[in-house]
Amino acid sequence: MKKFFQSLQSRYMAIILVALFLFQAAYLLVALLVMGLEEDILGGQGNKYEPKQIEEKWHADAAELENASRESVSSLFAEWKKTYSDASMFWVDEMGNLMEQRDVKSNLPVQWTPAFTAKFIKERYGGDPYTVISFIGGDEKNGFIVLEIPRNLFLPPMVQVADKYGIFLGAGLLLIISLFIIVSFLFFRGIRKRLLHLQEAMERRDMDSLPIGIDVQKNDEIGQLEQTFNEMVEELKESKRREQEEEQLRRELIANLSHDLRTPLTKINAQTYSIAKEDLSPEGKQAVKALETSIIKIDRLIENLMSYTLLMASKHKQELIELDAVRFVRENMASWYPVFEKEGFEVNIELEPFEKKWQADPMWLGRIFDNILQNVLRHAKDGLYLEVATLSTEDCDAIVFIDHGKGLKNSSNEKGAGIGLSIVDMMVKGMKLEWEIESGDSGTVIKIIRKH
Repeated sequence: MKKFFQSLQSRYMAIILVALFLFQAAYLLVALLVMGLEEDILGGQGNKYEPKQIEEKWHADAAELENASRESVSSLFAEWKKTYSDASMFWVDEMGNLMEQRDVKSNLPVQWTPAFTAKFIKERYGGDPYTVISFIGGDEKNGFIVLEIPRNLFLPPMVQVADKYGIFLGAGLLLIISLFIIVSFLFFRGIRKRLLHLQEAMERRDMDSLPIGIDVQKNDEIGQLEQTFNEMVEELKESKRREQEEEQLRRELIANLSHDLRTPLTKINAQTYSIAKEDLSPEGKQAVKALETSIIKIDRLIENLMSYTLLMASKHKQELIELDAVRFVRENMASWYPVFEKEGFEVNIELEPFEKKWQADPMWLGRIFDNILQNVLRHAKDGLYLEVATLSTEDCDAIVFIDHGKGLKNSSNEKGAGIGLSIVDMMVKGMKLEWEIESGDSGTVIKIIRKH
């Protein structure tokens, strides 16, 4: 039950209940106000503005006048004004003379002709104001008296209240509705604000690229969602910590394994060198040569494995300097040329100077070239061709390596090219350079690109 009262649903239900209560209170207030205004309108005498009763009473009072004197008519008008303060009255004698008038708002002629009298009766019939005409003493020889009352006084009290105070009542009702809308708007705006805050927290990242926890302020549905999000963040951090520990163990294992492999490999290399100095048969010399080649390959694979591990852990030292890339390629190829010549490759070098120097790490760039050239030796022996050239455009400078081998997709007797090219990819991107590789049945083209 405590959770329910802390929920958003219970809060909005409370808003609705308060709104219903306000509507009921407003209805009761309006009812009391109308009753009070009706009492003021009727003066505590009930509804005195009944047309039929007024007409009957006016005729009766007129019939009771014994003589048509100014005093008696004036006294009758005064009595009626006490009850009907909004009424107007006048008296026309048998000769058509206007003898007496009380609160008449229109201009009446002093002398009434039969034509004007007929016109007056026609205009007042069913019109506004409500008009009653009676003969004094019930005899037309005494003239007639006229009573006029505004027809709006005959409307029901509720209608009269609405006419007089409708604007205030409508404004009060509109105020209550507006209050309900404003409270609802603030309620949902608060929900939206908290959801956006949670969304921002999900998008924020710490140094390990993990989301950052959020402060839980309430225990409602959104608060529970925030709590679940925080628990997820903690689980991710714990998972990241375990992953880092496992990565550290893996790096240490690879480093230790590489060291353990290099130690016996060095001994094997030394023993091979000693055996090579002995007087061997041609078959023995060939076996020693194959052994030396295998030792070199194993050493290269261990070196690649170490470099790959360091690059993955962002531990491989990098120092960018300005260097002449074309000159660097010439020097690098000078050391590799005898190797390719020994293998029977046709080597074609076409290098043109670049206008701008490259920002690169000499060790990394040399490692990139070495891995590419080693890859050519492994996979392009069938073509026995290597071309190293430069390419310059308005957008970039590039160093291009071209061979006529079977391509990387075809099988090769040499293995291990995958990790070598992975190292090339990470080192190229680490120096903010780009590279492209196209390989097919007719050979492979690799470009190391520097954008202007």
